[in-house]
Amino acid sequence: MSRETPFLTQAQAGAIAQAHGTPCYVYDQGRLEAQADAMLAFPAAFGLTVRFAMKACPSAAVLRLLHRKGLHIDASSGWEVRRAIRAGFEPARISLSTQELPADIAELLALGIEVNACSLHQLGRIGAAAPGRAVGLRFNPGRGSGGTGKTNVGGSDSSFGIWHEWSAEAAALAARHRLRVTRIHTHIGSGSDPAVWQAVSESSLALVARFPEVVALNLGGGYKVARMEGEKGTDPQVVGLPVRAAFERFAAEHGRRLRLEIEPGTFLVANAGAVLARVVDVVRTDTRTFVKLDSGMTEILRPSLYGAQHPVALWPAADRGRAPTVVVGHCCESGDLVTCAPGESETLAPRDLPVVAPGDLAVIGGAGAYCAAMSAKNYNSFPEAPEVLLGVDGQVRLIRRRQTLDQMLANESVPGDL
Repeated sequence: MSRETPFLTQAQAGAIAQAHGTPCYVYDQGRLEAQADAMLAFPAAFGLTVRFAMKACPSAAVLRLLHRKGLHIDASSGWEVRRAIRAGFEPARISLSTQELPADIAELLALGIEVNACSLHQLGRIGAAAPGRAVGLRFNPGRGSGGTGKTNVGGSDSSFGIWHEWSAEAAALAARHRLRVTRIHTHIGSGSDPAVWQAVSESSLALVARFPEVVALNLGGGYKVARMEGEKGTDPQVVGLPVRAAFERFAAEHGRRLRLEIEPGTFLVANAGAVLARVVDVVRTDTRTFVKLDSGMTEILRPSLYGAQHPVALWPAADRGRAPTVVVGHCCESGDLVTCAPGESETLAPRDLPVVAPGDLAVIGGAGAYCAAMSAKNYNSFPEAPEVLLGVDGQVRLIRRRQTLDQMLANESVPGDL
């Protein structure tokens, strides 16, 4: 199927719009399960743990579905840990790697979660909170890669992880608190170059060699996903085979059979999600035709933030031909663009699309990852959109209700003298 065509049929989209309104997120259970299966088949020499980077899509229904497939969790905050537990994940299947170590870290560790120290300061706090326990170390391997500079999380300009040249300091600090370093973690970015990812895998093994108690190496995620026609995605089998060979060489040289951990997020959910929207206006200038949707950065911020590319399907009620079209969102914000230039969030990029009129349906594809989870929710006071799951049985189930105005205002407090 062309990537310019969403997984939804026009009839399904119309039925969902009628039942749940627009904008609305739609997730495809079949695709979620197929992507999970693809990652569970990742080549591994001595065992594999697949952790879902839940920041990509933390909806409870999605988490439960992936839990049922046997996945573990990569959490990026203490709040995500609590959310995963509520969704049914056992604490032992949750790993925390975070920029901000939570105040209740001792309590979370007592529950049985795993943790990666992402800085020397964090390592000291973990040691003080739970001396003698097993811990992971997240290192910045000195090299990164990502779809854009904003998604690159390795190298000198990245704040993520302990700088790789400071492994001796990390070892000494761990020893001071009697911490057992049993896992090494590296991650270089989202949408990373597979060749760079494989090279960093080799350097990560060199870090493992410095810590004799390490039994697992976590190589993060960042696998490229082809959202648009012509883009090339990552094949787990292709990128995984050289890594498996590297693990086998390490075992032969060091006598340690390391378990592989990976943390896919986008790979699992991106193309299993879409935003269903409706055309609310068509505006023309002397050089442009703008199609305005009842969605935008309130549901899908990635184009405005990264210049990210998403397929857009417009479904007119009648055939009116095609025309160069700029698709924009409903926010009072010039940066609320859906069709921007690749990597250039401020540059208009018209696409050849069907001519539509107000009331016609639109579907933005590739929206399962970092959309519902990362959007300008409530900007211009638009309510949070609902989410539905298209089951393998063809049934559509509501998994998040549309936010009401009362819910949006629930935490506001107006002093009595105002």
